[in-house]
Amino acid sequence: MARFEKPSAGLQVQLRQARTQALARWQALGERERVVAGTAAVLIGLLLVWLVLVAPALRTLRTTPAALETVELQMQRMQAQAQEARTLRAAPAVPPEQAQAALKASVEHLGSAARLSISGERAVVTLTGIAPAALQAWLGEVRAAARARPIEAQLTRGPQGFSGSVVLGLGGA
Repeated sequence: MARFEKPSAGLQVQLRQARTQALARWQALGERERVVAGTAAVLIGLLLVWLVLVAPALRTLRTTPAALETVELQMQRMQAQAQEARTLRAAPAVPPEQAQAALKASVEHLGSAARLSISGERAVVTLTGIAPAALQAWLGEVRAAARARPIEAQLTRGPQGFSGSVVLGLGGA
């Protein structure tokens, strides 16, 4: 149990002396000086109340709706992605020949920006200057049609788009 001790007698004496001196100085001021000092004290007090209590609360009230909307949109996207993952997980497996054919077709859609190399249950796609939107669409197509999933990606972004390679797992890889 914590015990609070009373301030020492010396401290009490010093506080009383300081209060007495401040009161004596206040009384020594003229009427006009008291009004100016009192007004300044009130204004400083109001400024402190504004800076410490009111302004942060108003700032929070202004920014919270936008932040909540952003979080809500992120949550909706995450739920949509989770639903898509559940749908893909529940989808029947694609036979290896069909997966390879779908992968070849998707790479052909990219044109000369992509080159495909298949080795067993892995495929390596080498990309040269592919736009971010095209890369995203291609990965979605590969995931849905061939049930391939990216295992490793080494991509760099340049002025023409992304370049590098993506290793995909086919079937149960």
